[in-house]
Amino acid sequence: MESLMSQPDIRLVKTAVSAVCLMVAATILQLPRAAGESLPVSLTLGPFLTQHCLDCHAGADGEAGLDLEVVLAAGLDPVEPHRDRVWARIIDRVATGEMPPAEAEPPSLAKRDRFVVEAGDWLRTRQRLRQAGFGRVRARRLTRLQIERSLHELLAIDIPLADKLPDEGRPRGFSTVAERQAVSHHHLASHLRVVDLALDEAFGRALESQSPLSRDLDPTAICRKNPKARCREPELREGRAVVWSCSMPYYGRIPATTAPADGWYRFRLHGSGIKLPASGGVWTAIHSGQCVSTAPILEPVISFEAAAEPRVIEFETWLPRGHMLEVRPQDLTIKRASFKGGQVGTGEGEPQNVPGVAIDRIKMEQVHRYDLAQLRRQLFGTVPLEPGKKGQFEPAPEQPAEQLASLLVDFARRAFRRDVERAEVADVVGLAVQQLAAGRSFTAALRAGYRTMLCHPEFCYFTEQPGPLDQAAVAARLSYFLTAGPPDAQLQARGQAGQLHDPAVLRAEVDRLLGLAADGQAQQAAVGRRLPARQFIEDFAAEWLDLDQIDFTQPDRKLYWGFDPIVRMAMLEETHTFLTAMLRDDRPVSELIDTHYSFLNSRLARFYGIEDVQGDAVRQVELPAGSHRGGLLTQGAILKVTANGSTTSPVVRGAWVAERLLGVEIPPPPAGVPAIEPDIRGATTIREQLERHRQDTACASCHRLMDPYGFALESFDPAGRWRTHYPVLVKGKPQPGPAVAAADQLPDGRSFVNVDDLKRLLAADAERLARALAGQLLVYGTGAELTFADRQAVAAIAKEAVVAGGGLRSLLKAVVTSPLFLTK
Repeated sequence: MESLMSQPDIRLVKTAVSAVCLMVAATILQLPRAAGESLPVSLTLGPFLTQHCLDCHAGADGEAGLDLEVVLAAGLDPVEPHRDRVWARIIDRVATGEMPPAEAEPPSLAKRDRFVVEAGDWLRTRQRLRQAGFGRVRARRLTRLQIERSLHELLAIDIPLADKLPDEGRPRGFSTVAERQAVSHHHLASHLRVVDLALDEAFGRALESQSPLSRDLDPTAICRKNPKARCREPELREGRAVVWSCSMPYYGRIPATTAPADGWYRFRLHGSGIKLPASGGVWTAIHSGQCVSTAPILEPVISFEAAAEPRVIEFETWLPRGHMLEVRPQDLTIKRASFKGGQVGTGEGEPQNVPGVAIDRIKMEQVHRYDLAQLRRQLFGTVPLEPGKKGQFEPAPEQPAEQLASLLVDFARRAFRRDVERAEVADVVGLAVQQLAAGRSFTAALRAGYRTMLCHPEFCYFTEQPGPLDQAAVAARLSYFLTAGPPDAQLQARGQAGQLHDPAVLRAEVDRLLGLAADGQAQQAAVGRRLPARQFIEDFAAEWLDLDQIDFTQPDRKLYWGFDPIVRMAMLEETHTFLTAMLRDDRPVSELIDTHYSFLNSRLARFYGIEDVQGDAVRQVELPAGSHRGGLLTQGAILKVTANGSTTSPVVRGAWVAERLLGVEIPPPPAGVPAIEPDIRGATTIREQLERHRQDTACASCHRLMDPYGFALESFDPAGRWRTHYPVLVKGKPQPGPAVAAADQLPDGRSFVNVDDLKRLLAADAERLARALAGQLLVYGTGAELTFADRQAVAAIAKEAVVAGGGLRSLLKAVVTSPLFLTK
């Protein structure tokens, strides 16, 4: 391959990078004058606030951090949407009677209602005028996941790329939101590196003659090479490779599975359990990594229950060069062996009478998720490839310049996600043809052209104009919403035929893109045997429910014994499978909160204290009478990500429920209010500590909106188990401490005794749940936070879905066919 950066290449890339910067600047500066002007406060609103609110909310030390003098003077500013949210909170609090407070001189009910109506009309009108000028959504770029998926589809490659781009500022909110997206020199430099990696992979695989790796490992190959050595590889026992139950990290590593090159590998592991525990089979986890102390991070791959009868476990995983598998029993509830010196000698585990896993064979082969023929078509179209030097292939075009131009125009159409005329990319085509005329190879000129277009703003950004989206923009928004990737050929064809403003067509495309037939039955996924609906759920829930934060903390093993990597994998599987089933079967949104079933395997069921669940496959299980499980609130993954590993907080969990599931925005705490430090001795309950905040008028208005949900969830510990008492450590061992008090009162005055009561109350208001979820889907799919002006449209979406049966898929379709989704 030729040098990556010639002078013509540099000219092409500088042109593209400059275009990105100019596009961002134009989006900000070229606003219609009416949209860019500050919007003064209506003359009828100021006197109400001055008379009833200014005494408490004036100056830098105004209660709750609110300075109404600044708010009244500033009005609305399109550059600072924060002010919109301040006004929305003012209107909401006046509407609910929280403001002015009861101890102040209250306005008459008629005066209060008039303010709410007039302020609401003023705010909606101003926001809609501003949106008419430049749309609800600011200039929005692709997220790093969307860039990865786009490069995969464009180039027919499958290498991980997202983690090589800058972090996008999670955990709060969606990474798709334009308001939170940053573009810096670091982003641009990282983008260029990722584009080069993607092109290197595509052209390298297309042109190099390679034989994929394939290994068939018997027990001798799997085990340690020297039977007398004390090490961490499996030992040979009765002709089988054996790993005993043990807490030693990297024990069970298998150097024979080391990847010679970065790639996806398919494994078929033949094995069974030995010395089975009374609980059933031997739960075993497979991880990957370098498996040495200098590189301690291991990636979870899969878990399974090894029974007495041999079975085959098949899975695919990405292995960087030099990484291997670790296969080890990791159920912390079964007996574990103890080995001295951090190493294991052959025969040392046998007399300890602990369970183990025995491996008979491992088959390993490198695989690609796009076949070679497809890859070559993506890069070279119909240009034939012929054997060249050193076993490589070379393109053999009959009319190099013309075919080069044709390939670049076709690539631009796919990369820019719209129809492109040759004149629009004349500069790129001209420079690439110049390289060809200057003696560079056809491959080098083509690669340089592709590289330039992958740095172009129309690849990096969504191209949307104020007003209703055009057909190409609808196709792009819908595809990136549901698949995090670019529109496929069928969706683009629908757009070119002008069909994507037809609600029936959009609803059909939702089913197709999710891999769901019209009758609701799952279709086979095209790649990796994964149902696209499941991939959508995993992408969306990672940020909606914070599931991408599940490894941020680990439960304290002294206090919350039993949480292990196998439970962690099963918890994620429970939530993902539950949401996928809801989407597939169009289950009512009320079941997000309260159901009579969940999705469990035997290990997670045992962790939850649910009996008579067998097998390692996560499946739908009817919950027994008296179980407190059912719905998202009581799923282990949710309880895990809303705790810090050592303690729980009603504030954190309550705010999470209010924002994620009920659509209630919780503002940040006022400056100067100290955080609650948990009493880890257990002498004081969290409820007693929170009373100080709930009695403070500056804090009470927000705490009443979130604390009740958090108190109900105090019945679950940081690892997701049910509890009736807080634990305290006595001589290093956990003992029951103060009792959990889960009862409380909702903001609307209704009381509940425990989490079961709470779920029943929340699930009864299906329309509210639908509004909240519709809002989350709209923010994720459009890249714009909801405004006060959007509320009526969101309510209409929810009502439409509830009338249609209240199902999750019905709600998704109502979102996709709504004016909010189909307008910039």
